[in-house]
Amino acid sequence: MTTLGAVFRPQLPPERLRPVVRAAEDAGLEELWLWEDCFMESGIATASAALAWTERLRVGVGLLPVPLRNVALTAMEAATLYRLFPDRVTLAVGHGIQGWMDQVGERADSPMTLLEEHLAALRALLHGERVTTEGRYVRLDGVALDWPPAVPPRLLAGARGPRTVRLSGSGADGTVLDCAAGPDDVRRARRLIDEGRAQAGRTGDHRVVSYIVAATGPGADERLAAELDTEAIASVPDVAVSGDADAVAAAVRRRAEAGAHTVVLQPTSDEPDPEGFVRFAAEEVRPLIG
Repeated sequence: MTTLGAVFRPQLPPERLRPVVRAAEDAGLEELWLWEDCFMESGIATASAALAWTERLRVGVGLLPVPLRNVALTAMEAATLYRLFPDRVTLAVGHGIQGWMDQVGERADSPMTLLEEHLAALRALLHGERVTTEGRYVRLDGVALDWPPAVPPRLLAGARGPRTVRLSGSGADGTVLDCAAGPDDVRRARRLIDEGRAQAGRTGDHRVVSYIVAATGPGADERLAAELDTEAIASVPDVAVSGDADAVAAAVRRRAEAGAHTVVLQPTSDEPDPEGFVRFAAEEVRPLIG
């Protein structure tokens, strides 16, 4: 069965988070996804608040940019969330926007090497291992978490380019594909993920999360067109959807048929009713999806 989620956009001020979270919980939305975009809102802080305000809602962070984060700190924060809110947290890590990494003086000469090292160390720490490593970027000397998650969690990687997608297959337990990936891109990603998994000898399932820009209600077509121009993805086939619940559900099903396990509706940055958007996803779109 396809999981349906929605995004709380960090273009909204933090004080808007609680009413959106409560609307998602009350409407029965399965997952709410948060972003750690520079220089807006912390992924861990917003996830902690969202989880504390709810009892059932699952919360994803897609993604935490690894150049900003020492892997031991990421592991400590992640483990705390996993223990406080078991079975309700999904975290993804990734390169981050390189221009933002430049701004804070943390751009890596080899983002691929950094992500590979970070994934390996973070996954080991969250599995309760004691880690010593002397990599190009990640250096740990006998580091182990005092409070690792009771059950090793699924760790996802955000990916766009083919090398990173293949790395997510070899080094992560799932992949987050951003709004630039249409159904054909999801299919290609699944093939690259499988190549990475085979190369690393990985078994078990691998969760694919796919964002799709969606707009509904008055002015939906105009808002969507402006968003696609801003994101420079207007030419990508079937990359976004506007319209009623039937239209949005059909687009979600196409992503699922392409290989996405979770489809996350991403509102436009100027969505006029964020609470209404999550209710629309849960109450009108969800019943139309298998």
